[in-house]
Amino acid sequence: MSDEITVVAILKTKVGREEDVAKAMAACVAPSRAEATNRQYVPNRDLDDPQTLIFIERWASRQALADHMETPHFKKLAAALEDQLDAPLQVHILQPVVKG
Repeated sequence: MSDEITVVAILKTKVGREEDVAKAMAACVAPSRAEATNRQYVPNRDLDDPQTLIFIERWASRQALADHMETPHFKKLAAALEDQLDAPLQVHILQPVVKG
């Protein structure tokens, strides 16, 4: 089995903070995609719940994700999210049950 993982990170914003969080997420896209171990890094908006924003990410491994979380651009995102979320960040680290 490959070490590659998919990450689903769910951010529930405070009312009125949706665009601030979306902008902070967008600012992290280019530098994250430039990381050699990144395969996908896409911020999404829930069409039925505007306060819910979701990252869908793919990384070469759990270690690649851990390394990403130590980068200046990720730390800047984390700082920008402080006091902007209405609930704790939910992070799901996934691998397929069946390949193909």
